Amino acid sequence: MKIKTAKMSYEEVLALPVTMHQKPIKQRLLFRVVLLLLSIWDLWMTRFTYRMIGMEKLEKGEPCLVLMNHSSFIDLKIAARLMCTRPFHIICTADGFVGKRWLMRQIGCIPTRKFMTDVTLVRDMVYATRELKSSILMFPEASYSFDGTQTPLPDSLGKCLKILKVPVVMIRTHGAFARDPLYNNLQLRKVRVSADVEYLLSPKEIAEKSQQELNDILQEKFTFDYFRWQQENEIRIKEPFRADGLNRMLYKCPRCKAEGQMLGQGTKILCKLCGKAYELTEYGYLKDLETDMQECGEDEAKESESLTVNYSEAGEAHFTHIPDWYHWERECVRQEILSGNYRMDVPVTIYMMVNTDRIYQVGEGVLSHSAEGFRLTGCDGRLDYRQEPLASYSLYSDFYWYEIGDVISIGDARVQYYCFPKESGDIVAKARLAAEELYKLVKQGTLAEYQ
Repeated sequence: MKIKTAKMSYEEVLALPVTMHQKPIKQRLLFRVVLLLLSIWDLWMTRFTYRMIGMEKLEKGEPCLVLMNHSSFIDLKIAARLMCTRPFHIICTADGFVGKRWLMRQIGCIPTRKFMTDVTLVRDMVYATRELKSSILMFPEASYSFDGTQTPLPDSLGKCLKILKVPVVMIRTHGAFARDPLYNNLQLRKVRVSADVEYLLSPKEIAEKSQQELNDILQEKFTFDYFRWQQENEIRIKEPFRADGLNRMLYKCPRCKAEGQMLGQGTKILCKLCGKAYELTEYGYLKDLETDMQECGEDEAKESESLTVNYSEAGEAHFTHIPDWYHWERECVRQEILSGNYRMDVPVTIYMMVNTDRIYQVGEGVLSHSAEGFRLTGCDGRLDYRQEPLASYSLYSDFYWYEIGDVISIGDARVQYYCFPKESGDIVAKARLAAEELYKLVKQGTLAEYQ
């Protein structure tokens, strides 16, 4: 999928009229049918199946809030199939409206800005459920998972449930991530996809529980590991491109600790600096290609694969499980922040969004990130935007965004900046990890103790 773009000067973009807010409109049956028809092919190709858990508690025509984990683009097609019998609105990022605002509104989409406090969004959700008698589909993680595990949920989610006062349903997918992981450049694998649709909370249960209790329930339900799911269910992925782009996520070498030197290609990922190499096996394990593998029985092989990480005497990490590598990178970033050594300065091409007509390429600049937050400068000195760590609990960062490139997006309610790194180095995943860790450290008051 692509997005409308245009080149324009920074001043010209700032002078453009902003898109005025409009209340949601009720989704017509025709557009639900269109969504379903557009979904049928992919669902058939993945042999999609689903099971209902406790859904008899939801009355026919009763509006509800549907929370769905976010794994790949097929998520929306799954939702279209599962919710085709009731009108529903979809919470989606505002850039999804670019060039197609009328159509997105007819489909039932409600725009928002990722990882930002949005009071207007809550009002739109209340209007949709109470006045339009429609359900709401929300991806509370707001972004695709990089490593197949959960991404942070907003602390405000429990409060939102109490305001809406409608039943909560959860859709959890299985196989969607394995079929189309974000790092893999939209290359589809042959994997079956399924989903569980579970009645999670009634309005009475929501009223009886505190916001924190609701957040804890949702956090537990949104805890998963799709590489582990692949391994435990012996899902075989034979495609020879399964490691393409894996370096976007696994950007740091566990041996020499160099960053931006990893290369994921074919079925392997290796460090171009020291030569450390792994193979991504057909069952989702990482095989250390430098380890002298001896023939062993089936039980011994399984025991070896279950060891996710260990360390040599030299301190080198040996990983067999991708989320463990990613978690190690997170801990490395956290220590950089605490020691005062974290800083990112990268030349970027800058795009801006001020309305939903298109996004505008406005020039070049430098994106910096440190304990003080983000700073974007550019456009021959005319642009200077700062964003503090507490402005967002996570970061809108993406791989191969609308087929343009890897992106880091920051901004406020007035304007959104999309920054495309001009140099190689795979900094997008690290920037997200750093933003999440900075938010936690600053909110906890921990960071000041180390500075």
